[in-house]
Amino acid sequence: MADTVKKGSRVTGSERERLAAELRKKYDQGLSIRALAEQTGRSYGFVHRILTESGTQLRGRGGATRGRSRQS
Repeated sequence: MADTVKKGSRVTGSERERLAAELRKKYDQGLSIRALAEQTGRSYGFVHRILTESGTQLRGRGGATRGRSRQS
């Protein structure tokens, strides 16, 4: 996938649609936006925007949450 997109190049038309479909498929398989950005050599924001444009339902953030701690 990294070979299909030159870093910093504008991605439009059918190439953008193809990239969006590929990113969406990998995201739906469990890869993170950061991992996809690293694989493609693009920014987090670019990948996030492509996924959003393609109608992908983005997952919530992981990690620790704020609020009351749960003690047994």
